[in-house]
Amino acid sequence: MHFVEAKGILSARNGMNLYRGCTHGCIYCDARSKCYGFTHEFEDIEVKQNAPQMLEKALRTKRKKCMIGTGAMCDPYMHCEEKLGLTRSCLEIIDRYGFGVAIQTKSTRILRDLDLLKSINEKAKCVVQMTLTTYDEELCKILEPNVSTTKERFEALRIFQENGIPTVVWLSPILPFINDTRENIEGILDYCVRAKVRGIICFGMGVTLREGDREYFYAALDRHFPGLREKYHRKYGYAYEIQSDNHRELMGIFHKTCREHGILDTVDACFAYLHEFPEKYEQLTLF
Repeated sequence: MHFVEAKGILSARNGMNLYRGCTHGCIYCDARSKCYGFTHEFEDIEVKQNAPQMLEKALRTKRKKCMIGTGAMCDPYMHCEEKLGLTRSCLEIIDRYGFGVAIQTKSTRILRDLDLLKSINEKAKCVVQMTLTTYDEELCKILEPNVSTTKERFEALRIFQENGIPTVVWLSPILPFINDTRENIEGILDYCVRAKVRGIICFGMGVTLREGDREYFYAALDRHFPGLREKYHRKYGYAYEIQSDNHRELMGIFHKTCREHGILDTVDACFAYLHEFPEKYEQLTLF
């Protein structure tokens, strides 16, 4: 872990990453890809130590309230957050200035900040997003070794629902020959229905692999699924988008289940919901 001073914190679309790198160890992580320009080891977390100050400066000068997003690139609740508390500090600022937040994680550490997330949701809007990929708990521990299990994440989703905080699930990635089964998708969808999620983001039944990410993924296949790397090479080569042979069947199950239970099931609809700020809160409060 090392510390830097950030020159800014919010992107053009009001997203922020408080950390760079990750210790969760998910075998398929796209954030490892070389295109993102990491100049340090991925597990050597870069900490933007002045992020709260930069966020407060940005929100103080904004003319219009909006949703602030975090977690798209690097999880805001990885292990170092327990000690550093940067995510909580930023949530306190978002709450104080009356903005909304759309926060994405794979960790039940987010429950530590339930009080703040409830406060934000009462004043404006809070949406908690969680990634669910693997219903089988033992397989989950192989694919996503250092995070909360899928069942633990489901239980967290239930807690947020019980506290009136809307949730969105990312059903991605689905790995060919590993978790691209009917049983897996139906198990995850059952969790989503029981947790009453607002939407499910799914880009299709497959995974994307780029330089940096691909090598890490294939090394993990060699460790945990002997012979599968060669099967991937023969079928997909060096393709970026890798689609499961079961894509059509599984997407049919996905859309049918979502529509039966009133769950948003298109990427555009889910993203629109995440970015939508309630009109009644759009008037900027003066501090």
